[in-house]
Amino acid sequence: MADDPIRLALPDVGAEEARAVAEVLESGYLTMGPKVEELEAELARACEVPHAVAVSSGTAALHLAVVALGIGPGDEVIVPAYTFPATANVVGLAGAKARLVDVDPRTMNLDLEQVQGALTPRTRAVMGVHLFGRPLDWEGLRAIVPEEIVLVEDAAGALGASYRGRRCGSLGTLGCLSFHPRKIVTTGEGGAVTTADDGLADSIRRMRHHGIEPRGPFEIRAPGPNYRLADILCAVGIPQVRRLDELLAARTRIAAAYTERLADAVDVPTAAEGDVHGWQAYVVQLDRRDEALAALREQGIEAQVGTYALHRLGAYGDQGRFPGADACFERALALPVHTRLTDAELDRVAGALRAFA
Repeated sequence: MADDPIRLALPDVGAEEARAVAEVLESGYLTMGPKVEELEAELARACEVPHAVAVSSGTAALHLAVVALGIGPGDEVIVPAYTFPATANVVGLAGAKARLVDVDPRTMNLDLEQVQGALTPRTRAVMGVHLFGRPLDWEGLRAIVPEEIVLVEDAAGALGASYRGRRCGSLGTLGCLSFHPRKIVTTGEGGAVTTADDGLADSIRRMRHHGIEPRGPFEIRAPGPNYRLADILCAVGIPQVRRLDELLAARTRIAAAYTERLADAVDVPTAAEGDVHGWQAYVVQLDRRDEALAALREQGIEAQVGTYALHRLGAYGDQGRFPGADACFERALALPVHTRLTDAELDRVAGALRAFA
C-alpha cells in the first residue's frame, strides 16, 4: 500500500543468521566461545588489519581505545563538533577533555584547517570520524598533526568504506567499529577495535574482560570493565561480514538511486574521488530541514536529523561557536537506507522531499 511505513533502517538478517544463533544455543557456548574469534577473524580480514577485538558496543570500542592509549586527566583529545556524542563522551569518561573542532559543512567531517589551531601541549589524540561512511581525508589530517599525537578512527559507520584504496578501520593507530542496527553489519549491539599494534590489541583484550591477562595464569594488573560481546551476537554478525561487499553494493545502488532523484533538489552526499563511501546513512542537506522532517514522518516515512552539534549539548556548551556544526545540525536529514527499499519507495521518499526544494 502507498501509505505503508518506510523504515529508516532494516537490518539485512534472515535464515542464515537464525541458523547461526541456533548453533550457538545448541553448543552451550553463549559467551567467550568460538564465535567471538570467528567474528574477529572476519573483521580483521574485512578491514585488512592483523587484529580486531570484539566488544559490547561502538561506544565500548571508543572508550577502550582511549584508555588503551593511556589518556586520562590533564589530557586533551580533538573531537569533531558534529558527531554522535559517544565520540566525545568516552574522552570525558577517561577523565580527559574533549576539545571540539568545527567541521566542513560540505563533507560534514573535520575541517582540517581548524585542527592545527586547536592543538595544544596537552593534545594526546585526534578522533577522526568518517561521518555517515564518508572517509575523512586521512593523509591531510596526518600531514598537519605531529607524529607524537595519535590518530584514532571513529569508523563506526564506515565498515566497508575505503580511503585511497585502504580500508577504513586500517588507517589509524586504532579503529573503532559499531554494529548498531543502523550500521551495514549489525549484531543488535556490538562493536570492535581494529589495530596493527600487537600490544594495543592485547591491552584491549585485557580490558574488555575485567582486566584479566589474555594469556598465562589468571592475573589482573589493573581493573577493567566487562565489555565482552556474547557469542549469540557474534553469530548474528558473522554471515553479514562475509557478505560485506554484497551489502555495500546494495547500499551503493540505493545511494545512487537517491542521488539520481534528488541531486537537483537538495545537497546530496558524496565521497572524494577515489574513495569508497560506506553509506551507513544517506544524509542530504536542505534549508527547510525541520519542515521536511515533519512532512516525511507525517507521510509514514521514517527520517531523522543527521547527528548532533555537540556544543549545543550541556556537557560541551562552554567551548565557543562552531558555525560548520551549526549548519550541518540545522540542515542535515537522514533518509531511509536499507537493502530492501524498492524503487516505488525511493520514488515516494524523493517525491515527499522534493516539495521542500
